[in-house]
Amino acid sequence: MTKLTKLTLEVAKALLHYAERKAKELGISEDIAIVDDGGHLIAFHRMDDARLAGIDIAQNKAWTAVAMKMPTSNLAKSALPNGPLYGINTTNQGRVVVLSGGIPLVREGRIVGAIGVSGGSGEQDVAVANAAVQAFESYAHARIGTANNFM
Repeated sequence: MTKLTKLTLEVAKALLHYAERKAKELGISEDIAIVDDGGHLIAFHRMDDARLAGIDIAQNKAWTAVAMKMPTSNLAKSALPNGPLYGINTTNQGRVVVLSGGIPLVREGRIVGAIGVSGGSGEQDVAVANAAVQAFESYAHARIGTANNFM
């Protein structure tokens, strides 16, 4: 068994699998991005018929979740007019996304990456992202040797 110290391509591909499975269960097509702890893209999947605009949105949701160290749904509430983070979406060359669907991947209290999902409603994007997050938490908790063991 190996200890998960960083997010690998193998694990990212497995997370894409879980997210896609949830999206199919919901009957939607999603763009799904997995980034590392620096916000760099590790893996991306565009389901058939997913919106082209969702490509950048999903990647930026994942980047935002790492950069801000929180789910993007938290930002959605704080970024409203008169909110404490109003205007945050205009920073970082517009890369900060305040739409739901970006969630950090945490291992032993440290963010090791994030998932970003775009294509459905905010609630659907969160459900798809959460399917991958739950799989990641199970994988990281069990310290399973390979991603194939949890697919």
